[in-house]
Amino acid sequence: MFPWDGPLPAPHIRTLADMADVLAEPGGADRDPGRPLYFMYRDLARNDHDRSWLEGHALRYDATVIPPGRVGEEYVKTKGHFHPANRAGVRFPEVYEVVAGKAHFLLQTWTAGDVVLVEGSTGDVVVIPPGYGHVTINPGEEELVLANIVSTAFSSDYGPYVERHGAAYYELADGTLVPNPAYDDPAPVRQAVPASVPAFCTGRKSPLYSLVGKEKCLDYLNRPEKYNEDFSGCLKDSAEQPAYAPRP
Repeated sequence: MFPWDGPLPAPHIRTLADMADVLAEPGGADRDPGRPLYFMYRDLARNDHDRSWLEGHALRYDATVIPPGRVGEEYVKTKGHFHPANRAGVRFPEVYEVVAGKAHFLLQTWTAGDVVLVEGSTGDVVVIPPGYGHVTINPGEEELVLANIVSTAFSSDYGPYVERHGAAYYELADGTLVPNPAYDDPAPVRQAVPASVPAFCTGRKSPLYSLVGKEKCLDYLNRPEKYNEDFSGCLKDSAEQPAYAPRP
């Protein structure tokens, strides 16, 4: 359950049936299509003042809860989506906080010419730069709780992941990354670390909700074209390369 001290609406639930198109192993006669895989709490605010501020700045604060588990050999994950471009022609970014648990953020460009795995743990904040689609995986034995802030000026595009049956790689519970055969030649996976971005006021142990009301800290979510240099450090390579060897 999301640790939240404000009004909490009923969650949107992604079931096994909802995820069938993006799984490494979509079949299985023994599987319950109604099995809940994760829970999304959207448009949260602790009070009317915060809600008014978020709405006035075209922003939304959400939470996602991903219980531990597997679907076949694969860890439970989110469906994956891309963001469209804003009026300036730059794709919208997003920012996540790991509230509890462990997370693997699997990012990729549209053509999978860059594929990045970011490991996050409680307190980490991860910025999804413009142009990257993303899937979030729970690789742990505990519930993964995420918070995020995103622009309300667009709707997420799940189509590219559905059409290609998931991300460029599937992460299995034995720690390997298996290439998705629907992709012709995806880049090798590189590992990155959660990087603090001063312009975005992000950093470890800096809760996302503390940024509500701070316009300068969240301006990039709607106007990414102003922050090209700041985005360059969001996916900083880990000192350990490669951390994950894809299995053929």
